This record gives sequence, C-alpha cells and structure tokens, in this order.
Amino acid sequence: MTALRSKVTIHMAASLDGFIARTDGSTDWMEAENEFPDGESMDPEFVRDFLQSIDCYVMGSRTYETALAFDTKGLGWAYGDKPVFVLTTRALAKSRDTVELVSDDLTNLINERLRPAFRNIWIVGGSAVAGEAIRRGLADELRYSVLPVLIGDGIRFFDRLEQDVALHLLEAKAYKNGIVALRHALARVGSSQHGV
Repeated sequence: MTALRSKVTIHMAASLDGFIARTDGSTDWMEAENEFPDGESMDPEFVRDFLQSIDCYVMGSRTYETALAFDTKGLGWAYGDKPVFVLTTRALAKSRDTVELVSDDLTNLINERLRPAFRNIWIVGGSAVAGEAIRRGLADELRYSVLPVLIGDGIRFFDRLEQDVALHLLEAKAYKNGIVALRHALARVGSSQHGV
C-alpha cells in the first residue's frame, strides 16, 4: 500500500493577545462584532469546499466539551461527518459515531494511525495538544485566526513551547468581520520527516 502524502495543520481562533478561551474556558468574547469594509468576504461556498477538504480532526477533551456545548446551544456540530479523535484520559460521553475517544500517545496517534490513513489532518485544540504537537515536530502548518478583541487573561494558544519555533508566512488575509487569518509553515523541531 502506498503511503498518503499527509499534512498536519494546527488551527485555532484566538484573541489578538493570544488567548483561545477565558480562564474558566468560556469563549463568549468570540462573538464580538467588528466591520472592516476593505476585507475579503467569506463566501459560504468557499467555506463549504474548504471544510470538505479536511479529512479528520484531533482535539483535546476540553475542546471537545466546548464543541458539545456549542451543539447543545443549537449552534451545531462544527465537524460535520468527519472523523474526530479526542485525546483524553477521562471518561467522556461519546456524542456521535464519528467521534473516537483516544488515550494513545499523540505521536503514535498522528504518525501510526492518522498519517497513513488521512491526507489533511487538523488539530483544532486545545493549547496543550497544539503545544505538544509542535514540541514533538508533528505539525506541518499553523493557521491562526486572530479575532479583533483583547481579553487580557485566559488560556494561551500554546501551552509551554519551551523553545523558539521558526515559522514561514505562507498567507495573510483580512476579512470583512475583522478577523485576520494567518497561515504559516512550521520548521521541523522533531527528528522525523513525513515526506511533506
């Protein structure tokens, strides 16, 4: 069997001061309204096609619980029918058939299970999972949606990086809603190469 040429992307939305949630885990600040007339529009068809290009999602247990809370509030399940792998050591309720609760090591999950099976793997939170993926050299790309708000304190985008990580800017876009989307390639910090 020929190995797939896979890419692991870390994506998170965060405040301009680098927080993905308040200290209590709440994300109410993400609903702040803004208007930037010179920005690009988020065409629904483009967004749909883009989301369809993602093969699977990886997240931590708190991100999963936040996603479930959004679903319960009537905001929907953001991950559609794509496989979602939730890293956890806790007993959590499984919300749908596409969700798999995983207690495996992150490196084993990415390199042994996901890279051989999926092309476009997205890590969508939280800070501990994103930081660990960077420390272990598992991620190829970083996408950061910067929201136009400062919240002053909270859960940081990355948890304990412990070293500088070189990035190469691939794309920067400003949208009409004030969000700035940044896309960077990550320099490898780990020893393993994945043919990307």
